[in-house]
Amino acid sequence: MYLDTDEKKEIFAKHSPDKTAKDTGSSESQIALFTARITHLTQHLKINKHDYHSRVGLMRLVGKRRKMLDYLQRKDINRYRAIIAELGIRK
Repeated sequence: MYLDTDEKKEIFAKHSPDKTAKDTGSSESQIALFTARITHLTQHLKINKHDYHSRVGLMRLVGKRRKMLDYLQRKDINRYRAIIAELGIRK
């Protein structure tokens, strides 16, 4: 896969609220991982325009990330705003 274990740990350590690499379940960590995967797939689809199966996977990932962001917005607006600013995601 395009992300090895060390890169995932780095993402989790950077974006988790506790700033630990073992916090893989927090919303911020999951959103950051989804964002990395979305970025990778977007670059892939720029090169391979007719890869429709990957396009479907990308749309599913975007939907998952959107649901996670909506959940975080309902639960804690400050954490939501922080992760949006950190990752540069626009709504």
